[in-house]
Amino acid sequence: MKIRGLAARFALVAACCLTIVMPAQAKFWQCVTFARSVSGIEIYGNARTWWGQAAGRYDRGNTPEIGSVMSFRPIPRMPLGHVAMVSRIVSDREVLLTHANWSRRGGVERDVRAIDVSPDNDWSQVRVWYAPIQALGGTTYPVNGFIYPESPEAPEWPELFAGNEGLDLLAAALRTAG
Repeated sequence: MKIRGLAARFALVAACCLTIVMPAQAKFWQCVTFARSVSGIEIYGNARTWWGQAAGRYDRGNTPEIGSVMSFRPIPRMPLGHVAMVSRIVSDREVLLTHANWSRRGGVERDVRAIDVSPDNDWSQVRVWYAPIQALGGTTYPVNGFIYPESPEAPEWPELFAGNEGLDLLAAALRTAG
């Protein structure tokens, strides 16, 4: 009888813990929602539309800058495109990206490698770190370019998350990243 009572209490405590923990981990990030939140670039719609929508509203170019958003062109296995924020510049051919919904559905990844593999060194083609294989993925992705935030000086990482609202956003994103 004591074992049964103890098991019932344990099950009740476990259920209460799951009720508290699960909502915090249940946040599902789309790449566009996350990129908009961390970059301050106010564009809505699928990632494939961001490059066109940015024309005339934001500066665009082929040089990565911290805080800019890399706009991936759609391909058959990624028909909605993708957007990712540049969190660090490693070299003229390598950056670190912070983005969502890439290696794990709805998950956030911070500071993952992206390598310029374009023949003209113009960031028109990249390969990106893919967590399930713990290496750069084998796919070469076409890139439109970079969308630059409105402010002339892009905020440094982690200043993008300054203040309580930013810290809450970062905490939620990192919880989903596991």
